[in-house]
Amino acid sequence: MVTAGSYRDAHVLVDFESQKAFLDNRAMVLTRKEFELLATLVENAGDIVPRDVLLQSIWGYSREIRTRTLDVHIRRLRKKLAEYGESYIETIFGVGYRFQPYRAPRTFAPAGMFAHAIPA
Repeated sequence: MVTAGSYRDAHVLVDFESQKAFLDNRAMVLTRKEFELLATLVENAGDIVPRDVLLQSIWGYSREIRTRTLDVHIRRLRKKLAEYGESYIETIFGVGYRFQPYRAPRTFAPAGMFAHAIPA
């Protein structure tokens, strides 16, 4: 949930004011650019943030500049988000990236658990 000064869910806390992030209550060691990238994605949680917007807002690069900087930083962020990295940061091929808030996996009842015997 994004509030005025932070984002929090089951695993991640991002404090925009102190510029700190935590994974499962442990401080994440992030570079300034990694934090800016994570904060930008989190502030726009659920929305696709285009590559050119990220490159411009974080690095000041224009649309014409071809670089892999963004991809490298995304890869590093995913690694630092450990087992949740791929589920939190989604690649929208040819467009950009989207931060998906954590959703606990659904559990399903074993087959037949809800089967009711029909009286004869």
